[in-house]
Parts: sequence; structure tokens; C-alpha cells
Amino acid sequence: MKTALVIAIDGPSGAGKSSSSRQLAERLGYRYIDTGALYRIIGLLAWERHVSTDDSEGLAVLCRDLPLRFVSDPSGARILLGERDITTAIRQPEVSQMASKVSAQPAVRQALLILQRQMGQDGGVVLEGRDIGTVVFPDADVKFFLDASPEERGRRRHDELQQQGVTTTLEATLREMAERDQRDSERAHAPLRRAEDAIVVDSTTLALEEVVSLLLQHVAAVRKC
Repeated sequence: MKTALVIAIDGPSGAGKSSSSRQLAERLGYRYIDTGALYRIIGLLAWERHVSTDDSEGLAVLCRDLPLRFVSDPSGARILLGERDITTAIRQPEVSQMASKVSAQPAVRQALLILQRQMGQDGGVVLEGRDIGTVVFPDADVKFFLDASPEERGRRRHDELQQQGVTTTLEATLREMAERDQRDSERAHAPLRRAEDAIVVDSTTLALEEVVSLLLQHVAAVRKC
């Protein structure tokens, strides 16, 4: 039986990656790594420090020596940059757009690629993102691609933002999501796409527990091999 698997979960925003990945990791006793948060952190820093998303060198500097800590919390993982809690700040719509733009920069992707591989190299991890199964861990033991209809993804994202106290409309959320989907899919470096050997899970009509149950079934089959 295989143990300490590397599990890659990719997919667009609003497909349920974060919630499903967190619960899957918890059920397996694995570490959960939100790789998208790393790009959001660089997006947040670029936004706050007025670094252009076209400034490759400036963005690369932001990636160096990040004083990051991922802290477990009853309400979910908290992300600290030094002593600053940026868990909510990196989820702002403006930061989401910045994250998508900075992630297209090869210098940023290379710097964070090294960090992501270091974080998952010992296995026993569930990594979620947009290029985990295709670039970061192309030899992952299990690969999933979570998706849902654009309308459902937009509704979920809008609900999430409202819960965080962010004022926006469903129409604006759908528009921003469509723009990000296009950027992520068309970028030259590590675009969002399904790995050929990834298991596709459409979560449009599924409850979270149903999605997690499906993921667990597939993981169990691999662990028995």
C-alpha cells in the first residue's frame, strides 16, 4: 500500500478546490498547501507597493525571502507575512486580478515553483492550484481537475466575497472571473489546463461532502496499489 502520497488538485476559481482540498487533507491526515495563495501574496505586495505587473525584476524581488507562515486555526489556515495576518487581504477582488497577472511572469513562476516543490517533496500533501499536475508535480500520485459551470463558479465566488465583507455585484464577479480564466488559460508559461492523466470532477451540482467523497474513493484506490 502506498503512503505519503502527493495529491494535485487543479482547476479554475470557484470550482471548489480550496474547500475540497482542505477537507481531503484533513480526512487523510495530510498537509494542505494552497499554492494559489503564494501568487496572491505576490499580487498583494505588488498592489500595495505599486510594482507593475510588467516589472519582471521588481516582482522577482518580492518573491525573495518571504517571511511566510501557514498557521492552523479552527476556522481554517491563517497566513502570516511576518507578524501580519494577510488571510483576508489576499482574497480581495483587486488582489485576485493582480495574482492572475503576476502569475504570468516567468520570474515569479520560477521562484514560486522552487518553493512549492520544497513544500511538497516529502509527500503526505494535498496541493491545490492551477498547474500542480502539469508543472509543479507532473509525477503526482493522484491528479484531480475540479471544474463547474461558469455561472455556478461565479455565484460561489460572489457568496465568498460577501461573507468576507467585500462589496461587489454578481455581474462584476462573473466578469472578473471570465477575465481571469482567459488570462490563466492563455498565458505562455504554465497555463491553466487539465493534465492528461487527471481525474475530472464536475462539482456544479455536487455538495462539498459529495465532492470530497469522490476524491477519497479515488485516493483509496491508488493507496491500495
